Amino acid sequence: MNKLTASFFRIKEDICTMSVAENLKHIQDSIPQHVTLVAVSKTYPVDHIMEVYDQGQRDFGENKVQELAAKAEVMPKDIRWHLIGHLQTNKVKYITGFVHMIHAVDSLKLLKEINKQAAKDDRVVECLLQVHIAEEDTKFGLSHDECEDLLINPTVSEMKHVSIKGLMGMATFTDHQTQVRREFLGLKNLFDRLAQKHADLAYWNPTTLSMGMSGDYLIAIDEGSTMVRVGSSIFGERDYN
Repeated sequence: MNKLTASFFRIKEDICTMSVAENLKHIQDSIPQHVTLVAVSKTYPVDHIMEVYDQGQRDFGENKVQELAAKAEVMPKDIRWHLIGHLQTNKVKYITGFVHMIHAVDSLKLLKEINKQAAKDDRVVECLLQVHIAEEDTKFGLSHDECEDLLINPTVSEMKHVSIKGLMGMATFTDHQTQVRREFLGLKNLFDRLAQKHADLAYWNPTTLSMGMSGDYLIAIDEGSTMVRVGSSIFGERDYN
């Protein structure tokens, strides 16, 4: 067992016996300062989320538009909300007035709609292009070529209300760390190549590489992630009933 694996299992074992606040501190201590922690609050009630907010956490992630909008309405306004799940174009209008970042942009059609609705709110919405890196058919996302094609599409240069801040990807759900590491490394290589090759694009500001969740965030950080999305390791196991 290597040091990274051992560290991960120690964290998983420790959080089983700690409070939400202690879980958060434990995760924060394992993350370098240059990496942003998004606390994934999907399915958790507001009082649980406020426990984390009261400890100073301000970046929170939700998968579903309806749940995100409902929580944003009643929670403190200085929260930076991240929509990390698949986004349908007909639901974009419900979040562009307040959302901080949309992680899962996987089509030109969706980017156009975000720009259109953000214009109505007189905002510039930060977006990430989602790249399919997992060996699973259930994951959304662009291929490497599709990602670059979208990025350099002439239509995007006319969009004044979106800023593409980088890329997002989800690795295969597997215990094989070599595979997970390979998938993250592939995304990091794509990120670096696009950052260098298309540095002249005004709407392309590649500062964010969002990869890594509760089960693999340490590997993701090791491979260059600048943003991790962690939920159950902070809040505890989810109840989907």
